[in-house]
Amino acid sequence: MSTDTRVRNVLTIAGSDPSGGAGLQGDLKTFSALGVYGTNVITAVIAQNTCGVASVYPVSPQAIREQLDNLLDDVELDAVKIGMVASRDVAEVIADVLSQRRPRWIVLDPVMVAKSGDILVDNEGIHAVRDILVPLADVITPNLPEAAVLLDSTTPASLDAMEAMLPRLTQLGAPYVVLKGGHLEDTTCPDLLATPQSHEWLPASRIDTDNLHGTGCALSSAIAACLAKLPGDATPEASVPAIREAKQWLHAALEESRRLNVGKGRGPVHHFHAWW
Repeated sequence: MSTDTRVRNVLTIAGSDPSGGAGLQGDLKTFSALGVYGTNVITAVIAQNTCGVASVYPVSPQAIREQLDNLLDDVELDAVKIGMVASRDVAEVIADVLSQRRPRWIVLDPVMVAKSGDILVDNEGIHAVRDILVPLADVITPNLPEAAVLLDSTTPASLDAMEAMLPRLTQLGAPYVVLKGGHLEDTTCPDLLATPQSHEWLPASRIDTDNLHGTGCALSSAIAACLAKLPGDATPEASVPAIREAKQWLHAALEESRRLNVGKGRGPVHHFHAWW
């Protein structure tokens, strides 16, 4: 058994969210809630609230590279979560830096569409995420619309359609895929986990709430945090229980989101449900 009790360091590479529920702000809350130390590199300044996105102001690739280089010169990272990547140039910078100075785990949340339906990434950015960042990642966490965008296909509307989509997603290059089923019109909210050996359903009851802002960010950052806490000699198969743990944490954060009163639109999950 590992005797390493140090607090792990995790990085989020993402856009900002002034309302605090999604993006790097939501990621940092998730990291703290799950007991890891959060660092961040900002990729875009986004004018948004719980009702929608008004504007997106991308950070230059050079500024992103400088953020990454300076952080990695100083801080040893155990995991990285990659969120919003608005352009191909940014994807190339992230891939270049992380391929040379790779942490133990990389989790990619292919953020392309906000909960409000606003498109956040241009076509070149979509292709770059698929072709450059997905093969770099250990785990990807697309929701159904994002998976459809990655594969240039229709959005699955059933459990069978999700299973049919999974082989094509795994062929993109990431060994672990969490295909999120929250967009299905069903009484349950299952996710589908693909591993190099097989696949399994991660079941969950559907919670009657409109507080869905940042759920995708929360799950991917929770997975990164749970992976970071694994022993240094953990095998890739150990990622499966870490992913299950992250989903259970998010389910509780959704259940407790009713205790918050943030905004007039889709409120956030309660990241600190176990603490407050």
